[in-house]
Amino acid sequence: MAIITRNDPFRDLFQLQNQLFRTFDGAFDPRTREDMPQTAAFTPAVDIFEDEHAITLKVELPEVKLEDIDLSVDGNQLSVKGQRTLEKSEKRDGYHRIERSYGSFARTFTLPDTVDAQNIGAESKDGVLRVTLPKKAEVKPRQIKVNVGGALPAGATKA
Repeated sequence: MAIITRNDPFRDLFQLQNQLFRTFDGAFDPRTREDMPQTAAFTPAVDIFEDEHAITLKVELPEVKLEDIDLSVDGNQLSVKGQRTLEKSEKRDGYHRIERSYGSFARTFTLPDTVDAQNIGAESKDGVLRVTLPKKAEVKPRQIKVNVGGALPAGATKA
């Protein structure tokens, strides 16, 4: 099975730390304004699965416009970058609480040698970006027929 790894292993740790600080920041400080939105960068969740024909990435990007997504391949690196913006960010009236993260995001994946980088495809539906990484033809498994009882396949000769 091919392994796809992220480029930055410490990103989750820093984002967890930032989430923790945002949660408790101002909890004991009466001067903190509750109505200020938290607009830190977020990391979209990604599911990765593989079958005999391709590796597929499903990236959750709710309320992210297609024109705000940049999908690119450089060598053996697949990058998904973009930005999720807060609607009507200039008017903060009416918000009681903002828990979802907004801002820019970037995810990078190392492609295995088995991927045909020239034929990568992507589609977006219901807030999920599906990136299909087809495998090269020579890497796909093929069935080999095993003959029983010494019978030779048609056209074969004994040596």
